[in-house]
Amino acid sequence: MSKNAWLKYEDSQLADINAFSEGYKKFITDCKTERECVRESIKLAEKEGFKDLKAYIREGKALKPGDKVYISNMEKAIALFVIGSRPLEDGLKILGAHIDSPRMDLKQVPLYEDAEMALFDTHYYGGIKKYQWVTLPLAIHGVVVKKDGTVLNIVIGESEEDPVIGVTDLLIHLSGAQLEKKGAKVIEGEDLNILIGSMPLKGEEKDAVKANILNILKDKYDVEEDDFLSAELEVVPAGKARDYGLDKSMVMGYGQDDRVCSYTSLLAILEVKETDRTCACILVDKEEIGSVGASGMHSKFFENTVAEMLALTGEYSELKVRRALSNSHMLSSDVSAAFDPNYPAVMEKKNSAYFGKGMVFNKYTGSRGKSNSNDANPEFMARLRKIMEDNQVSIQTAELGKVDEGGGGTIAYIMANYNMEVIDSGVAVLNMHAPWEITSKVDIYETYKGYIAFLREI
Repeated sequence: MSKNAWLKYEDSQLADINAFSEGYKKFITDCKTERECVRESIKLAEKEGFKDLKAYIREGKALKPGDKVYISNMEKAIALFVIGSRPLEDGLKILGAHIDSPRMDLKQVPLYEDAEMALFDTHYYGGIKKYQWVTLPLAIHGVVVKKDGTVLNIVIGESEEDPVIGVTDLLIHLSGAQLEKKGAKVIEGEDLNILIGSMPLKGEEKDAVKANILNILKDKYDVEEDDFLSAELEVVPAGKARDYGLDKSMVMGYGQDDRVCSYTSLLAILEVKETDRTCACILVDKEEIGSVGASGMHSKFFENTVAEMLALTGEYSELKVRRALSNSHMLSSDVSAAFDPNYPAVMEKKNSAYFGKGMVFNKYTGSRGKSNSNDANPEFMARLRKIMEDNQVSIQTAELGKVDEGGGGTIAYIMANYNMEVIDSGVAVLNMHAPWEITSKVDIYETYKGYIAFLREI
């Protein structure tokens, strides 16, 4: 087993790890939706001199080595590039992560009243244990788009002055039958209804509590009931990311799968000043539901962007697009399951990720017989081992639990379809897909260093 990464740092160096963690905690506190992640990524990128690639495309402005550009896809995914000195057809060095996380979404017709209580109806998103989402303080983040095209950014439940909302649960005194159910059935998807109000509007004969909520929504947020038809509102845990553990060695926060790898990937490309081959960081949506849709990795967004960049370098041809993608190398930046001593039965100790052991490489993910796995080439892994050793990055390897226990997937296999070299790498996480996930600060920092080394040397 590899040495604990904390032990290689002198006391004077721990300040760097803690400082990096503070920036990370702020990012996942402020960015609980895909749109918020994209907005903050653009803000950080522009501060480092990145320009909007769409302006280059509109103006037909040539791209040249050293240019730093970004492009947003529907405000829910983003790609950032540092243009290299070599032709694009020689391939790119890519970090790819996802910025969506499990949550509950408001249905298009969400608001109703029952027993003189106002509630929102939801549809959960991604793989969750539904019972984990009850009796928690929850917040609403997202956008409402009015018929005239006005976009309202909504955040309710995060400031000290805001109320919070939540899903109620059955009291223990009456829950005998409920507790006999299997864990997957204790709370059903259609039971994830959010209590949002109980005060009736005076003078209203029917659905007076709902009417009062509609008045509040109109007065404070300019939202009317019909506006929910064109809204994208996500219900997430309310509150800030926090230090975890008496030694403050860990981070507790919502959405660390996969924003811990998104943040480290983003910060890594912002460090690139010049490069031989073009560096890229892609942060995409919809991974938790199969990478589908226009903002997911299965879309043609990244491929089309590479084609646009080739055109702006004066080198476009369909063959060069294919070569650029095929000659690329990618780290699919995604989290891994950390070994939990409370649940050792589902893990195989020799092939598990551990807190404090550094950046995790997963040669393959998938489930059972490596279904839907990328299964990286050993030649690629050997090069990465050398790079990480030369840069003193602590690494470990892992699988996602015992062979027949389950499994999961990432965006790796999608990009591997272009015939590029791809491997999964990232941070080990406890409580994965729970409302509050836990990571190790030193693992986050080692992963950041590993991503920088990859972009510099692969």
